[in-house]
Amino acid sequence: MLTDSFGRTITYLRISLTDRCNLRCVYCMPADGIRWTPFADLLSDDQIVHIVEVAASLGIRKIRLTGGEPLVRPGILTLVRRIAAIPGIQDLSLTTNGILLENLAAPLAEAGLKRVNVSLDTLDKDKFKRITRFGDIERVWNGILAAERAGLSPLKLNAVIVRGLNADELPALARLTVEHPWHVRFIEIMPIGNTQEWGRGFPDSGTRYFSMQEMHSDLAVLNMVPVPSPTGSETARTFRIPGALGTVGFISPLGEHFCQNCNRLRLTSDGHLRSCLVIPEEVSLRAALRNGEPLEQLFLQAIANKPLQHDLLVSVPAGSQLGMSQIGG
Repeated sequence: MLTDSFGRTITYLRISLTDRCNLRCVYCMPADGIRWTPFADLLSDDQIVHIVEVAASLGIRKIRLTGGEPLVRPGILTLVRRIAAIPGIQDLSLTTNGILLENLAAPLAEAGLKRVNVSLDTLDKDKFKRITRFGDIERVWNGILAAERAGLSPLKLNAVIVRGLNADELPALARLTVEHPWHVRFIEIMPIGNTQEWGRGFPDSGTRYFSMQEMHSDLAVLNMVPVPSPTGSETARTFRIPGALGTVGFISPLGEHFCQNCNRLRLTSDGHLRSCLVIPEEVSLRAALRNGEPLEQLFLQAIANKPLQHDLLVSVPAGSQLGMSQIGG
């Protein structure tokens, strides 16, 4: 098993399949996008599969595929099927904006995907288009329903909460869990490559942050009760509205950070292994892959880099100027 210097057992690897995305969410990337990584510099399917095989041999049991938007990667179904077949991998999931999910949910489940997280920051179609800059909420909603039909569960809906933008929708989003067995998770916004101005009509950078404590206050009317964590390594603090089929979670990387329970590594789409979303130290696997060299020692090196906790509470590290789509959200 992989254990860091603070005694945390590392069992979870998040893999960014691409930095490309078919939306331009204001809190994730500029309106004109970013400079995409050239296709030649992205990890190939064979390289990703080999990395997961090595990771599994070292004790990684959980894989999450991210981006960018992972469903825009060509051959996604074949890649999912290959990863799902690797001995030792017990849980394979994917985070998506849901735009392409309606037609892919059933094939993904057949290929071996276990569950999905879908970004849903608002229930208002006009606000959704503003936040995503050109997205269609009906396509996302149809994707969510298709994922449910395909058995991709538990189905999680992620909402990044921003003061002056969607914080007023907290109760409506939470009430989705009353009649649906979904896990709605409210996420504090992090200053990861998004501190620039977002454009006319959006809150400025100094007012966007809405803390978990404020979220709880606004949701007090729902009388939610805590739900114990089954493993202790979850990032979300979970609650349930009495009688609800689903749960409401809070992911608070700033207001009440969860670093003490962090059990993950992150692999960027161009082959860099990071032990923390925020801390810029990373280990490149690309040269070793191209030269046919073993990767085990590089995993151990990345684990040795893993900090006790991030320092976003006091500063924005230089490495955080990369956007979430470039690191792997």
